[in-house]
Amino acid sequence: MRNFDFSPLYRSAIGFDRMANMLDNLSRAEQNQPSYPPYNIELTGEDQYRISMAVAGFGDAELSIETEQNTLTVSGKKGEDTTERQFLHQGIAARNFERRFQLADHVRVENASLENGLLHIDLVREIPEAMKPRTIQINSGDLLEAKKQNAA
Repeated sequence: MRNFDFSPLYRSAIGFDRMANMLDNLSRAEQNQPSYPPYNIELTGEDQYRISMAVAGFGDAELSIETEQNTLTVSGKKGEDTTERQFLHQGIAARNFERRFQLADHVRVENASLENGLLHIDLVREIPEAMKPRTIQINSGDLLEAKKQNAA
């Protein structure tokens, strides 16, 4: 993993310190994050995303999905297995996990489903009307004069 130095950004950009801190925290968190369970992130539309996680062996009741302050947390907690088993080989991981994803502003979880051992989380980015680009009409001097005369 590469390490990036964001200090030049602090010296030359005003107001981007939050973004630089977020990038710095992401790079640190990525180094410490375990690789279980495996997951995919795909773009399913212009402003639509899907996270698919391989959670074989987990049921609906054992999985939890929470969002708080632009952080999506997916966790799985296996209940205690009360039956006695003697495994000759145990290759299916049945351990607890917690996976965190950093969400951009205005991204929300739309839906979650569990099918064939895959947990699918559908996300959508909804840009508020106030932040969408808008066209400003340019008024010429003649039009302004006509409006002033009509108002008088």
